[in-house]
Amino acid sequence: MTSKHPLSQPAPKNFNFGNDVRPRIVKSRFVKFPRYVQLQRQKRILMKRLKCPPALAQFFDPLDKDTCKKVYKALEKYTPETKKEKKERLKNAAKDQEKGKKNKKEKDGNKPITLKCGLNHVTYLVEKKRAKLVLIAADVDPIETVVFLPSLCKTMDIPYAIVPSKAKLGELANKKTCTCLALTDFKENAAELENLCKNFREKFQGPPAHSRKPERGFKAIQKEKKIEREIAAKK
Repeated sequence: MTSKHPLSQPAPKNFNFGNDVRPRIVKSRFVKFPRYVQLQRQKRILMKRLKCPPALAQFFDPLDKDTCKKVYKALEKYTPETKKEKKERLKNAAKDQEKGKKNKKEKDGNKPITLKCGLNHVTYLVEKKRAKLVLIAADVDPIETVVFLPSLCKTMDIPYAIVPSKAKLGELANKKTCTCLALTDFKENAAELENLCKNFREKFQGPPAHSRKPERGFKAIQKEKKIEREIAAKK
């Protein structure tokens, strides 16, 4: 039996404060995620694995990031007034009315052209052919609430676009989130918006949309590869 060298004795580590540094442990695999996170992940897998009809498949192919930036920048000038701005405007209008003055805008009866939000309101504007541009969010849940809107826009020959985020549409409308937006007239940035509408017609209203094929899972791919290897070995 060999004796241990006195200079090479094992020194136990001390993980108390000011001593040895505790090794980093990845605890994510031990964490039990909340129920809503589990449902989100299961839904994501189901949406990938199931076959989607054309009406639903177009929501999985929204506008790209660069085009979305152009659209949002062009529509920033059509943002409606906030509650605070409206309160101040009405207050000033009441003061002017007391003094016997009338606002020029109220005299002419011209309302400012702003973005219209709300599913019912946008649907009404599309049915009456008052809307000139419609933006629809792709991350609406449940998606059945807006799935009819692209077909309605095609029927009424109104350009529409599907954007990835309902939160960004909400920012344009001074709200938390917004399922869809509509613009009734192009007063500012008219040439840019007309060009964007032309691109939207080519992308969304051109050829009919195709159904999206389901993606295969990892286990299914490995099973097919195993069968192919067995067939190749027999030959």
